[in-house]
Amino acid sequence: MTPRPLAAHPHHSGTVLAGAIALTAAAAWAAQHAIAATHFGDATRGRLGAVWAVTFVLLMAQTVMYHFDRPYRATPRSARRLAELHVAVLVPVYNEDDGYLRLGLQSLLHQTRRPNSVHIVDDGSTSTEYGAVRQWWLAAAESAGVRTTWRRVANGGKRHAQGHGVRVSPEADIYVTLDSDSCLAPNAIEEILIPFRRRSVQSVAGIVLATNHRANLLARITDLWLLTGQLVDRSALSTVGAVLVNSGPLAAYRAEVIRDNLDAYLGETFRGRPVTMSDDSLLTLYALLRGKTVQQPTAVVFSAMPEKFGHLCRMYLRWMRGSTIRSLWRMRYLPLEGVAYWIHLLRWFQVALSTSVLVWLLVIEPLKYDNAPDASFLLIPFLIGWAQGLRYLSIVRSDERIRNRLVTWLLMPLAVVFAWTVLRFMRWYGAATCANTGWGTRQGGAEVSLGGETTRGEPDIPASVPAPSGFPVHPPRTAPPVALLEPLTETTLELRIRRADWE
Repeated sequence: MTPRPLAAHPHHSGTVLAGAIALTAAAAWAAQHAIAATHFGDATRGRLGAVWAVTFVLLMAQTVMYHFDRPYRATPRSARRLAELHVAVLVPVYNEDDGYLRLGLQSLLHQTRRPNSVHIVDDGSTSTEYGAVRQWWLAAAESAGVRTTWRRVANGGKRHAQGHGVRVSPEADIYVTLDSDSCLAPNAIEEILIPFRRRSVQSVAGIVLATNHRANLLARITDLWLLTGQLVDRSALSTVGAVLVNSGPLAAYRAEVIRDNLDAYLGETFRGRPVTMSDDSLLTLYALLRGKTVQQPTAVVFSAMPEKFGHLCRMYLRWMRGSTIRSLWRMRYLPLEGVAYWIHLLRWFQVALSTSVLVWLLVIEPLKYDNAPDASFLLIPFLIGWAQGLRYLSIVRSDERIRNRLVTWLLMPLAVVFAWTVLRFMRWYGAATCANTGWGTRQGGAEVSLGGETTRGEPDIPASVPAPSGFPVHPPRTAPPVALLEPLTETTLELRIRRADWE
């Protein structure tokens, strides 16, 4: 039996909403109890009470907003109109692992709505030239009827690699941007196109899940933290058409958003230095200036998460440096009458306020006033984290049972501590060093690999795609049956998978 591609879909439940409200209410009670139990002065107690009151009002508003975020659906008429659009996929590649690149390209051929063209640009990789993968892909794409280009150019950064793809696809109506390790769920392209049935929608973000979420504890916690953020913060913003940052591994834009801003996109500078990072947030800003930016929770992509602490830190530091630069641009260019401007301003206010409260409670009060906060304060972020983390359980994956996801959800306190210590420090450090506009990862080659050295350069050829003439076809090596959860019927399947997929 041919193995099924990775898949996932959201499941909406009133139980999740009820659980989130209950846990948030418990956190509010813990905050009230902690303030009363700690020997604060009346003025400090009043200020803390006001801070927590505002915090929980915002949390409840966010909870209601993300609960009403629903997937966009196509009518028969709009489906016909969407089918006529030319969809061009842009895949910049730099020092990517052959296994992840191959996995992602295979997923493009398995789409329920295949792209019209795929443009791959090797941005001067130093670790490999992808000869075997390139040879296989050109033959596979031709056999599938997908027009494709594959170019190798001098290293100029991800944006310039995307620019090469834009220039050779003037007929595109929609650009879908992917990372080189993006593995699409089978209906990802079909689903990410649906919001464009509304002419006001200018860009659509997909949902990112970790391909390697079971590699180690770090990858599992990163998957939990990242997916929860998408399904809480970004889902809430999507309800008002004001998503601030699209997903790098999967996003879609009206072609004019990119074409009309291509020169500015490629030539962005900050303090006289070229900016090579934060490309997705800049494209999202261009889209926001034209209309609505939304998220489609049924458009799912799997991407490799960092498996080493150093890799995660470099990635997050790059994000925070880019976020700081982009915040300055939002302040300057977003219209004051738009909701996106005020949401962006509110987010920075929340970050500054929560950091100030944390420093006051854990540093100033104990050291200056010899007044340690009550231990019940520790329950508040954990309860809030579990409340928001219930959204993590609303995603049904084809390769994981719900009990395994429950175990990951229980790890939320670790994610909270990590976010409030390491990541919070890196956020402010990134803001202070935002003039360092380099990329920071993959400089010495791929940092996460799939399948090991024995499978590199030997792409699996799908049975439906003939191998190029003279290209050696290796018989598939099989492993014992693996139980998977079929995402639509939630029934258990037993499949044999290739060794490259389970080693």
